[in-house]
This record gives sequence, structure tokens and C-alpha cells, in this order.
Amino acid sequence: MNVKNNLEKINNDIKNICQKSGRNFEDITLIAVTKYVGDERVKEAQEAGVHDFAENRAVNYIERKEKFLEATWHLIGSLQTRKVRDAINKVDYFHALDRESLAVEIEKRAEHVINCFVQVNTSGEESKHGLIPEAVLEFVKGLEKYPKIRVVGLMTMAPFLEDEATLRSCFRKLRELRDEIKGLCLEYAPCKFLSMGMSNDYEIAIEEGATHIRIGTALVGNELK
Repeated sequence: MNVKNNLEKINNDIKNICQKSGRNFEDITLIAVTKYVGDERVKEAQEAGVHDFAENRAVNYIERKEKFLEATWHLIGSLQTRKVRDAINKVDYFHALDRESLAVEIEKRAEHVINCFVQVNTSGEESKHGLIPEAVLEFVKGLEKYPKIRVVGLMTMAPFLEDEATLRSCFRKLRELRDEIKGLCLEYAPCKFLSMGMSNDYEIAIEEGATHIRIGTALVGNELK
């Protein structure tokens, strides 16, 4: 596993996709998902030029954030309300806001404005967290009463499938929702970003408008901690 070589390949892929899609390489944020690797692999990725990292679980997020303070950290997994107090003020970006009870707890515990992505279940899979697409607009409108929450974008996880049409449908649905919310020009919800695409589907996600891609295995591998 050579993280530097992996990063070069992924960046070249992103550049080629952007060129074909009429997008700018600089508009894509590559997030290294490090939940299955040790600290040495995180350090290797950082030295190779990765600036953004992510963890799924709050406890692991806190540990990593404290060790690698100079990086930008994204909490991308579901957050239990009882864990909000411990984690929220250490979060740079939170990718899994999906219910009002969580918004209430964030508002109660946060000491500053938290950059949040609203998680949407665009695939309809029962195993996945997130709001159904039909509920997203009203949910975002309702967040106006929580001044410590800033909706910077939407997030989704597509099915782990090779069917390109299904993947595109999930990503396109998220982009359409983002465009609708962005068009409302809400001060607390600029909703500029799309967090979508992982190791197996990031090329398609970028073609469909992704601004933040979450790459684990293809970049840093999957050695268990």
C-alpha cells in the first residue's frame, strides 16, 4: 500500500473527469476516510498532501482530531444524541444531520456555528440513515430556528452496486435537492456542497456534481486498527 501513489492516481482520475465534465479540479475536496487504518497511515496520507480526513464514529473522531490538529476533520457517521456533547465542538464538518432531535442537541451543546451536511437516503435502502428526499426541503427550512447550525450541503451514500444507472439516479437526486435549497438563498443554509461518492463510485459522483468525495480503501487501504 503506497498512499502517495494512490493519491496521484485518484487526483489524475479527478482531473480527467473534471476536464470531460467541464468542472474545475479545485472544486473537488478529497476526504480520506481513515476508520480502518492506524495513525501511521494517516500520517503517510498527510505527508503525501491530503488535507481532509474523516472518521465514522465519534470516539475515533475525537482521538484522531486531537492527534492531527493541523488537518481538517469530517465526522461522516451517524451521531447519537448522547454523544453530541463530547464531539460537536471538535467537529470541522458534520456530514450526517438527519433528524430534528439531533439538531436540538447540537444547538444546546455547540459553542460556535457547526458546518453541517444534511444526510439524505436517496437509495431508499432501509439499512441507510438519512431523510427521505421528500422530507429534506421542509427539514432544512425548519433549521432556521437553530442559529448554531449552518447547512453547507447535502450528503448521501449510494448503494454498493455496479449498476451505473442506479448510482447516477441517487447522485442526481441529491444534486437536484441541493439546487432547490440553494435557490432559496437561505442565509443559514447556503447549501453549496454535495458530499457523495466513495472508492467504488467517485468518478460517477463527480460527473453528477460531487464537491466532496469520501475515499477510504482506494486511498489509504483497509488495515484494521
